Amino acid sequence: MNNAGCMTVRIYSDRSIYMIKLSEKLRDHLTWSLIIPIFHLMSSTIEISQGMFKLYHQVSRLVNECMMDEGVSLARSKFLLLLECQGPQRSTDIACALGFAPRTVTEAIDGLERDKLVKRDPDPKDRRAKIVSITDMGRTVISAAQQPQHKTIEAIFNVLTEDQKQHMKEIIRCLSEKTDELQRERDKNAGDAEPAAPRPLQAVS
Repeated sequence: MNNAGCMTVRIYSDRSIYMIKLSEKLRDHLTWSLIIPIFHLMSSTIEISQGMFKLYHQVSRLVNECMMDEGVSLARSKFLLLLECQGPQRSTDIACALGFAPRTVTEAIDGLERDKLVKRDPDPKDRRAKIVSITDMGRTVISAAQQPQHKTIEAIFNVLTEDQKQHMKEIIRCLSEKTDELQRERDKNAGDAEPAAPRPLQAVS
């Protein structure tokens, strides 16, 4: 029990620690028959989420290896596909669309340009900026790499029946919508929050 009169219950599951703080008054009325099902529910949810993350990394790794056989990684293909589908872009727009840091995008574009998969041209609306576009060689490479990508994904998901695939699509839709909702709430709260006062500099010994 801590100084605030609360009891902390720790749940250990797959290296994760979850804490439930129960007020002293509430603790007196709760029984383990009520608490234990909560633990099982949390453990089950975490197990599912960890399984999703594991599957994502497994699929990404296998797909990446298959695409590398054609000369382009999964990460590089994201840049090329964006430029192929949406046309020439500024590097800042690419960073925003893919959720990467500007420096990461700049370094990636440098490599793609070296390999003649993309090119930079002056932005007619802003002389200080550059417009990035995919080259014919880039289109050829991404087209060749998409074939093993699609074949590998089909091979993985063919283990499911059509009903299971439809059910999975609905689950993904629900989780995606909830995640978007939580992200919007987080962004709103961050926007409403007052900026933290700057901390005084401390001397470094």
